[in-house]
Amino acid sequence: MGISETPGVGEGQTPGQTLEEAPGKTRGDAQVTTVGARVIISIEGRFDFNRHREFRSACEQALTQSGVRDVEVNLGGVDYIDSSGLGMLLMLRETAGAGHKTVTLCNCQDNVKQILQVANFGKLFPIA
Repeated sequence: MGISETPGVGEGQTPGQTLEEAPGKTRGDAQVTTVGARVIISIEGRFDFNRHREFRSACEQALTQSGVRDVEVNLGGVDYIDSSGLGMLLMLRETAGAGHKTVTLCNCQDNVKQILQVANFGKLFPIA
């Protein structure tokens, strides 16, 4: 049946427990890593409305670190992005720009890169 023997229950999660309450990191958690003056937010799986709290928290953690000038969003593990995901990236860009920080999108899978191109995100973000 997959990762868990109980339908709808993820790894490290018990029945009745939300994914946010489960101990440890799961595939759905946004990871924040700092490398010098650059902070990397890594996302995996679907990047849609269900990820807004997690992504907002990762952004707050990234943007409040002292000395950070660049924010890199690693979309290498993202296999789906919708308009909500695009909106979250725009909000990150706006918030980071207010603090004179740059935002780069990187490691996009072809299907995600195609959506970013159709939405003209290449005019708003460097896409590496």
